[in-house]
Amino acid sequence: MSDRPLILWFRRDLRLSDQPMLAAAAASGWALVPVFLLDPETEALGAAPKWRLGLSVEAFGKALEGVGVRLVLRRGSALDALRGLVVETGAGGVWWSRLYDPASVARDTAVKAALKAEGVEARSFAGHLLHEPWAVETGQGGFYRVFTPYWTAMRGLPVTAPAVAPTGLRGVERWPVSDRLEDWRLGAAMNRGAEVVARHQVVGEAAARSRLGAFLDGPVDRYGEMRDFPGVAGTSRLSENLTCGEIGIREVWHAGLRARDEGRAGAESFLRELAWREFSYHLMHHTPEITRGNWRAEWDGFPWRGDNPDAERWRRGMTGEPFVDAAMREMYVTGTMHNRARMVAASYLTKHLMTHWKVGLDWFADCLTDWDPAANAMGWQWVAGSGPDSAPFFRIFNPGGQAEKFDADGRYRRRFVAELSGAPGPEALAYFAAVPRSWGLVPGQAYPAPVVELAAGRARALAAYGAGKA
Repeated sequence: MSDRPLILWFRRDLRLSDQPMLAAAAASGWALVPVFLLDPETEALGAAPKWRLGLSVEAFGKALEGVGVRLVLRRGSALDALRGLVVETGAGGVWWSRLYDPASVARDTAVKAALKAEGVEARSFAGHLLHEPWAVETGQGGFYRVFTPYWTAMRGLPVTAPAVAPTGLRGVERWPVSDRLEDWRLGAAMNRGAEVVARHQVVGEAAARSRLGAFLDGPVDRYGEMRDFPGVAGTSRLSENLTCGEIGIREVWHAGLRARDEGRAGAESFLRELAWREFSYHLMHHTPEITRGNWRAEWDGFPWRGDNPDAERWRRGMTGEPFVDAAMREMYVTGTMHNRARMVAASYLTKHLMTHWKVGLDWFADCLTDWDPAANAMGWQWVAGSGPDSAPFFRIFNPGGQAEKFDADGRYRRRFVAELSGAPGPEALAYFAAVPRSWGLVPGQAYPAPVVELAAGRARALAAYGAGKA
């Protein structure tokens, strides 16, 4: 490349440390042109994840300015935008960190082939995962379909230490013209919900690292026993930061290892949950159909309903089942949903309401600020029974029983369902300010009767399952 500049195409790796691509680029000595593209694949993101990604881009741009370079923003197809930047800057190469969802793989493969054919170095780096999805193999050289043996194999593999953040980078003398982030209007589809959800976002690398530190200073000790209780602060809440790449997974992993070595009781459980994230990407790489179709083909004929009025009640957090409704309302107020609550809400939709898991998957993809393509797909199919390492279909989460076990004092339900309290708190009321006006929901309205009686819904689901097995 001689002394030609190098374009760094950032996507879901918006951080300076634990960043293999950036570390290699800094060591090269070449002038760097950091770029973020609003291409069709990024445009296709749901309302909440696209808005949240915009916050991350803004924070990362400021971080790059602190080390001497700028983040150039361009809109359009990735190949066209990158070709234009190569011409404008005289760049000899384009580097990026790998993504693994089918749409990104198709895009990146085409970009790499085209740039190489035009004499431009096109190079991709690991960085989003602890191990590349193809790197953990069974003894026969295949991929794992069940988590426990995957975890047994993965936990013994070495993980590279995170690279330190560069203190200074070399930029170009003449910077390409950049779009203005505000002109992209990444939060347009959020409408009035953005103002509500923004109060709960923890944006940027420094904030993500502080969040990790706060978790390791206390909650990690009881993580194994408290992670299932949505009414307490028992989890790391790093999912939104990991999905945007605001903190590196190797940094989180090594911090967890240190906590485990120090005798922190819940650290092993925390590491195991990080491995679930890896497993979801392992499966998405080897079986990309998991993102849109039943992983188990025998479920293709199961009589799930398509979208329906009951599913609309579920979407609005108005099912009449307080634990389910609290989960959905938590998502509209905070942008995320506790993992236990996700399982209960997903089970209720797919089993009590007999609605196809894709209806729920698509809604979460629109509403979660921590949306992750692999985790969302595996999570929905795990609960529905159609996926790998899934919960059997006859294992139906009872929202009432789950509430008694994991929210015995009702703290979580009252926090988000205003109708359950004579004096609802600000988060319960914020739900009415976050949801679309077209829903016609206002504080003070009566809480709805249940969509379906739980025993009857369970019996209907089991009957359908039994008929399919006959």
